[in-house]
Amino acid sequence: MRYVVGYRPDDRGADAIALGSVIAKTQGAALDVVYVSDKGGPAAAERDALERRALRLVPDDVPARFEVRAAESFTAGLIAAAKDAEALLIVVGAASNGIFKRFTVGSVANGLLHASPIPVALAPRGYNRRDKFSRLTAMVGTREGWQGVVDVGIAAAGRRRVPLRLVSVVELDQLQQDDFDLDNALSPARQHTNTVLAGAAARLPDGDVTVTLAHGRSIEAAIDGIGWKAGEVAIVGSSRLAENNKIFLGSTANKILRALPVPMVVVPRDYQGDVL
Repeated sequence: MRYVVGYRPDDRGADAIALGSVIAKTQGAALDVVYVSDKGGPAAAERDALERRALRLVPDDVPARFEVRAAESFTAGLIAAAKDAEALLIVVGAASNGIFKRFTVGSVANGLLHASPIPVALAPRGYNRRDKFSRLTAMVGTREGWQGVVDVGIAAAGRRRVPLRLVSVVELDQLQQDDFDLDNALSPARQHTNTVLAGAAARLPDGDVTVTLAHGRSIEAAIDGIGWKAGEVAIVGSSRLAENNKIFLGSTANKILRALPVPMVVVPRDYQGDVL
């Protein structure tokens, strides 16, 4: 089991290695720390310095190797490296100008979130956790593709022996009702989450599965209104507009991303297989 970590000698590179290391722990997984160059690669001395700097950030109990890969873009290089290594996940850091421990999406992450055939994990700015996960949260919508997110969450929670939370988000300002009633507005989402919860609990009989219906005047307000644990990771799916087996981040997932205080894993449409 391997994960590719996109590395640059800056804070984003450190964030990505920190998240990759947490994901790799307890799974016997190894990291491929990949530096992408579009200029034929650094000189030998610079390469050695990059390798030492990168691998110093990896905990001693996580196996890792360093690779320099030539490619036209950082995004293309990471996808190629992940395919060659048969990696389960690509891990990158958020853009460097975001609010501390929140996301802004830079060009690399944006490219991956609209093209990658491999799941992508995004580390918030300032991510420095060392311990294993405390909980997985699967963002469960009602549109096509939600089942794949639940499948990934159930499989990962079972392997890692951590609680699984299922969250459905309702943006109240988007509900078109002249005579607005909160209970009626939330009823379809509540029924859906309860159905999903029952199915997940049946598949994780010894596991801890809960459901949360997050609602607010906006997606951001809904996300802010539910509690997040230290060490939590959120899992979201791709838009129904995505090509088969590729990521395309939809508008709701984009809003969730920008409000999250925890790492986020995005799963390609119709993806089948292990991720975390």
